[in-house]
Amino acid sequence: MRRRVAILLATVGLSLPLALLPATSASAAPADKPQVLSSWTQTSAASYNAWNSARNNQGAWSAYGFDWSTDYCSSSPDNPFGFPFQTACARHDFGYRNYKAAGTFSANKARLDNALYSDLKRVCAAYSGAKLTSCNATAWTYYHAVDIFGVAPASAGAGRAVAAR
Repeated sequence: MRRRVAILLATVGLSLPLALLPATSASAAPADKPQVLSSWTQTSAASYNAWNSARNNQGAWSAYGFDWSTDYCSSSPDNPFGFPFQTACARHDFGYRNYKAAGTFSANKARLDNALYSDLKRVCAAYSGAKLTSCNATAWTYYHAVDIFGVAPASAGAGRAVAAR
């Protein structure tokens, strides 16, 4: 119950210290960790916002043992041509690292890559004209690179081996 309330709050962009919610007796990662991970790695803006809210309040989610590490856009620019792709890349890293740790990376890779592309297109939506066209082309290039070359990190928390990204 405690985690579900926190998930609900994160989904709507609110945060509440878990200390204020009823305690649970489990010392291992909560049973709903796969559901939380899934809810934070969907293609929707709501999923992105929930993940970003949790990212900004990681301590509240410490019982889950998520890997929040990131190298952002790996070997590609984090803000190519001035387009702020860094946070979208961080969420992509979050998905890659945590699904690898869960042993379910292959089953989720396509969705994670699609979520990255959706996040990048939302960044591009702030532009118009030639800047919009350029941003969308860059977003497509980043998506295509991870779609083709994106692989799971060698180990959870390790740098992601992604060619061309």
